[in-house]
Amino acid sequence: MLRHILFVALGLIPSFWAMGGETPRVVASIAPLHSLAASVMAGAGEPELLLQANASAHDFSLRPSQARILQRADLVLWVGPEFESFLVKPVSSLSAQGRVLTMSDLPGMLKLNVRKGDFWESHAHGKGHNVASSFETDGHLWLDIGNAKLLAAALADRLSIIDSRNAGLYQRNASALASRLDLLDSHLKARLAPLAARPYVVFHDAFQYFEKRYGLSPLGSITQDERKPSAKALAALRGKISDSGGACIFKEPQASPRLAEILVEGLPVRIGSLDDLGAGLKLGPDMFNSLMSGLADSLRECLLVSAGE
Repeated sequence: MLRHILFVALGLIPSFWAMGGETPRVVASIAPLHSLAASVMAGAGEPELLLQANASAHDFSLRPSQARILQRADLVLWVGPEFESFLVKPVSSLSAQGRVLTMSDLPGMLKLNVRKGDFWESHAHGKGHNVASSFETDGHLWLDIGNAKLLAAALADRLSIIDSRNAGLYQRNASALASRLDLLDSHLKARLAPLAARPYVVFHDAFQYFEKRYGLSPLGSITQDERKPSAKALAALRGKISDSGGACIFKEPQASPRLAEILVEGLPVRIGSLDDLGAGLKLGPDMFNSLMSGLADSLRECLLVSAGE
């Protein structure tokens, strides 16, 4: 159904690239989307990356050179206003021209509510995961493999329209990617199953999709709504960690580790690292697999070692 809708809706877009022999210039907003696009485009061309993985999309400001990259793009791939708010205005004119693919707008996409409250107590351990309206949506959509597969299929369909010369290649690549993602999903389920009842704390609430898919048990996050916690909030979270037996706190490479260090001071708690964007990973088709596998490895290393296993 999604493919039919895309082909009908975009059927009037000229296949300039099919006539001219050029590959569409695709710009992906963040590294995980860039990796998925690189898999779909393999053998035809390579996408460009807008935001490096060591930068945070939550407080990013677009530079003039990056604005020019967007204007030159034949297709911009982004999550949506729920995540890259800095792109809302720059892509508005491109959207009207059919030059934007918004992940959060795709039919069938799993969307979860942003978890709020006192360390999102009401949402812990599988509760409160409701379909969200756009202004409430947790924007880390790519961390659910089902969502990643939907995006890859939609991108292949869009590229097949604007570059019909390579349509068969895009479709084969997307199908092969879906098979690899299914294998990765099975592998992650097996590796993460032993961690289902082990509580932990993350730096900010970026991993809800990953946690829900694999049945993990986060206690909460150090920052709330991207704001630094007060001393009172830190004390409350320390108490929650102590009472629950939480053994790990995970920092992020895009943020200072100081808050995590303060939080665990004097507690028998290890500090690990989780990264939703893949800082330090090599860009390309394999990066998404490395990102997801790396999350599982980091969780196992900290939580199982802390338990003496």
